[in-house]
Amino acid sequence: MNDLFSMTTIFSLFLGIGLAAAAGFRIFLPLFVLSLAVKFGGSFVNLDESWMWVGSTPALITLGVAMLVEIGAYYIPIIDNLLDTIAVPLAGIAGTIAVGITMPEMNEVATWALAIIAGGGTAAAISGTTAAARAVSTTTTAGAGNFLVNTGETFSSIVLSITAIVLAPLAFIFVLIILYVCYKAYKSVRKKGDQLLAEEL
Repeated sequence: MNDLFSMTTIFSLFLGIGLAAAAGFRIFLPLFVLSLAVKFGGSFVNLDESWMWVGSTPALITLGVAMLVEIGAYYIPIIDNLLDTIAVPLAGIAGTIAVGITMPEMNEVATWALAIIAGGGTAAAISGTTAAARAVSTTTTAGAGNFLVNTGETFSSIVLSITAIVLAPLAFIFVLIILYVCYKAYKSVRKKGDQLLAEEL
């Protein structure tokens, strides 16, 4: 129990949740930033020993290529919406990993349970909201507005990833704000959906 409330664990949790939220916008970008941080500035990140390979050159190159492909693919019409069909579960997995590997102080069962709930849940919630936003943009602007949505997502992922590494508590505050916005957006969409259903009946 003491491990759960130690300052190291709390800061690690803030770091992991910040990266998980970034994965909700772009799956590979936060993992690439984490790889960079481990390789060139290891003191910023406290990783589980079994995951230190994330900072290896092959991992850095692989994640870098995957990141560029993902970012580029979202600017291709139709492909961006197709990606959204698999982005939510993949973001959940990436978010779970982001939290799990940045909390080496806790026992394994508690770490991964927390990672699934906090990391996977955060990433999936954000990814689901951005996918819905892109769907609305596609419908209302015939896809013309998707460029702005995609650019905003990439920018948000970059800012969150870097902030999580450099100043984890601030990243956590950003995440709380983003989740609140996602919640309000969900309620708004649900309310409009109920109104449309009522009109049809």
